[in-house]
Amino acid sequence: MKFTKDHEWVEVAGDVATVGITGYAAEQLGDVVFVEVPDVGKTVKQGEALAVVESVKAASDVYAPVSGEVVEANGQLSDAPETVNAAPEAGGWFAKIKLSNPAELDALMDRAAYEAFLSTL
Repeated sequence: MKFTKDHEWVEVAGDVATVGITGYAAEQLGDVVFVEVPDVGKTVKQGEALAVVESVKAASDVYAPVSGEVVEANGQLSDAPETVNAAPEAGGWFAKIKLSNPAELDALMDRAAYEAFLSTL
């Protein structure tokens, strides 16, 4: 699993990356009440808005940690947005992206680096 400074995570299997937000981000948001996932077939660039998550505190964009084409979206989140709070790094994933530039993963943090980054916040 790799992480961004915007608190997204990405886990790669083959050439497909599953993307979500970290437990830290879910905790900061508070109770998630709405999630808008991207459409399958959408092409995203690293750093672009990928999804929207709304909580009782705020609405936030979720940014694509990698570039590629959305090949699957987690439609279950529209009926159960609280999954993002309950399992942010598992069932609360937002989308699966077919990587167009796997080298982008090299710029992301591993868990140890991400946890060190969190300690500076």
